[in-house]
Amino acid sequence: MHYILIENPVFGLAIRVFTPSFIVRRLGKLLINRLNVAENFFVDSAATTSEEIGNPIYPQMERALREKHIPIGEHRARRLEKLDYDRFDLLIGMDEENLHDMRRIFGGDPDGRLHYLMEYSENPKGIIDDPWYTRKFTKCTGEIIEGCEGLLRSLV
Repeated sequence: MHYILIENPVFGLAIRVFTPSFIVRRLGKLLINRLNVAENFFVDSAATTSEEIGNPIYPQMERALREKHIPIGEHRARRLEKLDYDRFDLLIGMDEENLHDMRRIFGGDPDGRLHYLMEYSENPKGIIDDPWYTRKFTKCTGEIIEGCEGLLRSLV
């Protein structure tokens, strides 16, 4: 069984609540279900900050997701906890700020569980820029899809 936690970045919260990490969680579950390997995975998301907890999806992010046929459901962010480090095999962030905040909450990364989503893509040194600042919601969604597909390929 693979336990994967995706950080709910303060990502513009690209989100304004449909954080890229939530997208990763939804997309990951969708891809896992298509491969009929759902019983082998537990995927969750959590935020390192609280500014966007409880807000609805940001309209531009919602449009980008719908264009890619990614299902949108109900979601309420939760805070990342120190105990999550021991609960999950992989802890995924989008950019350096995400991983910095995760290391702060976890007190480091002694077991090497923290990774960037793009590590699993064709551009393993890449990061996913926060679309709240770049306004590139469609690009962000494409990078998330690429990263999720690569992550799943590496685990199946």
